Amino acid sequence: MWKSIGELSCDDYVKAGLTLEDAKEFEKLVSDVISKATETDPRDQWKALVDESVLKPCHPHSLHQLLYYSVYSNWDSSVHGPPLYWFPSPSQSKSTNLGKLMETHGSRLLGASYKNPLESFELLRRFSVEHPQVYWSLVLDELSLVYHTPPRCILDKSKPEGTWLPDAVLNIAECCLMPSSHPKKDDSSVAVVWRDEGFDDSPVNRMTIIELREQVMLVANAVSGSFAKGDTIAIDMPMKVEAVIIYLAIILAGCTVVSIADSFAAKEIATRLKISKAKGIFTQDYILRGGRRFPLYSRVVEAAPSKIIVLPSSGTELCVQLREQDIPWMDFLSDAKTHLSGDNYYRPIYLPVDSVINILFSSGTTGEPKAIPWTQLSPIRSACDGWAHADVKVGNIYCWPTNLGWVMGPTLIFSCFLTGATLALYNGSPLGRGFGKFVQDSGVTVLGTVPSLVKTWKRINCMEGLNWTKIKYFATTGEASNVDDVLWLSSKSYYKPVIECCGGTELASSYLIGSPLQPQAFGAFSTPSMTTRIIIFDENGVPYPDDQPCTGEVGLFPQHLGASDRLLNADHNEVYFKGMPMYKETRLRRHGDIVKRTVGGYYNVQGRADDTMNLGGIKTSSIEIERVCDQADECISETAAVSLTPPNGGPELLVIFAVLKEGFKKQSEEELKMKFSRAIQKDLNPLFKVSFVKIVAEFPRTASNKLLRRVLRDQMKQELLSSLRSRI
Repeated sequence: MWKSIGELSCDDYVKAGLTLEDAKEFEKLVSDVISKATETDPRDQWKALVDESVLKPCHPHSLHQLLYYSVYSNWDSSVHGPPLYWFPSPSQSKSTNLGKLMETHGSRLLGASYKNPLESFELLRRFSVEHPQVYWSLVLDELSLVYHTPPRCILDKSKPEGTWLPDAVLNIAECCLMPSSHPKKDDSSVAVVWRDEGFDDSPVNRMTIIELREQVMLVANAVSGSFAKGDTIAIDMPMKVEAVIIYLAIILAGCTVVSIADSFAAKEIATRLKISKAKGIFTQDYILRGGRRFPLYSRVVEAAPSKIIVLPSSGTELCVQLREQDIPWMDFLSDAKTHLSGDNYYRPIYLPVDSVINILFSSGTTGEPKAIPWTQLSPIRSACDGWAHADVKVGNIYCWPTNLGWVMGPTLIFSCFLTGATLALYNGSPLGRGFGKFVQDSGVTVLGTVPSLVKTWKRINCMEGLNWTKIKYFATTGEASNVDDVLWLSSKSYYKPVIECCGGTELASSYLIGSPLQPQAFGAFSTPSMTTRIIIFDENGVPYPDDQPCTGEVGLFPQHLGASDRLLNADHNEVYFKGMPMYKETRLRRHGDIVKRTVGGYYNVQGRADDTMNLGGIKTSSIEIERVCDQADECISETAAVSLTPPNGGPELLVIFAVLKEGFKKQSEEELKMKFSRAIQKDLNPLFKVSFVKIVAEFPRTASNKLLRRVLRDQMKQELLSSLRSRI
């Protein structure tokens, strides 16, 4: 138990890491600030401490913990909702993207009900749900969209999911590359900043819009010379500036990008190439991380694509011997310039707005990854969410360590280039100080993360002494955040908000998110995203009232700009709509999350409604994990894989239950843990980690012999809770 803030003494501050002299000064400062707070409400006390910058990034984390947990030591979340740590100011709110829009149009849209961006945010959000055409007509004007043929309307409601921007023709890559008056970006504006690992003391590299455009057009011309319009072309390489150029060039040339994460094993690469029918793939010889070289080209070769264009990991010379049909990067570009027009301008291929420009993959419950086509509507939605909820705009420098194989890769590109923000890329491991120094040196203002990354930074203390105070917003997605980890993160920039995001590749957006116009709570979502209507329903499909705290499966209204309307290798209707409840004569769209709505209207994601797992931000299935583990050792009879959230929050943990065969040498749980981990990392994904193994005599089953993973999950939860209590 933590002491209350009034009970803290100089000794407590010394134990938290301050010298005796500093502790005496700090005790007086805290006492003065708390005494001046107009209310005894802990939220007001914490706000006062933050407003006065009592806690500084240089203070030890133990001191930040002491004050935060002491302020909220007697807080009852079941009565008051989650404890809040960030509070937007009236003046700050009016300078945000959404705040400016509300100040300009609020009275016209909301009438006499409109007051100001803070008090009227929820009114506008509900208005955007009821009148999405009006909202999108305003927000789309904030992006650098250039139509070859403009849409005849915003939304055609002739079918349940609607048709967005019907008849519009454009090339979304061209929209990213051209100067615009609103948002204000010209040819000299900085489009990309980057640094390579190992050059931490070198100046940050910069590329202007005109330089980026020339590079993209050069590569697009080379793509047109080697591929046909509509071809699917894969990219499997780290997210460096060359990968971004290639990504935009493929789209500019009227082809479709197939996004493949550079962490995948050869078998997974081959599966994605086969599903997408890729005609070729861009990759590089090696991945450089932490001073080591990890083969990439050889993995891609093992996947047996027809044509590979190979970039060097550094310099201009390749470090591998290529197959006869494969092409070195410099040879691929060699004659591209000769085919450009006299003004070095490549004429884009214009496509209907619902044309597929990117194929991404999200694992389904059958084990085979779902191939999710992104149309040109998808990047528009992604950019609009960043504009509204993370305040991404001209002047921002936006960094999010990710990969083109995950949804955040394309999302980051379009969120920057369609709003006029600068894209920041670090070509190296984000796990160490080198990445943090790049964030400092490049002046990043919006930093995206995943919880496991933050946990590592905090654990190894690698960001100590760096200045991250230019950061205005953090963001995090992929898995549940641990409260103490995001407390650490937010403190690195004087408690700037951490915007929690929960969505999916198939949505091209978040359905639950934070907002710069609402107070924020650690590890919680403050609102559904703009225009998104969610329904939380019980096990019988009965919806809970919108204002009632509850826990249940979430359903989405189908008219969702940018969401998928097809899958390449599965029945879209069966995956996302079949079996979902009706609400007001509309069949809801499945997302699969169990969501808790708290007192005060905040949200937590409690896990998956099915047996899909979220491991390190990657969704996979129990069945696929079990298939690999069943073959990990000859003593295995069968396995059951479940995931669970630790009692104190944080990323999901993978637990394998095992039934052993009779007559074979018995293995210990620790031995099996090592074998299961090796098998999973070899055959599925090297990022997956087995946290626990439990040997049992048999599995609980239904009368029809269906495995009850839920029972196993609950059993493991109780064991973890008991273990935690025994340590207290």
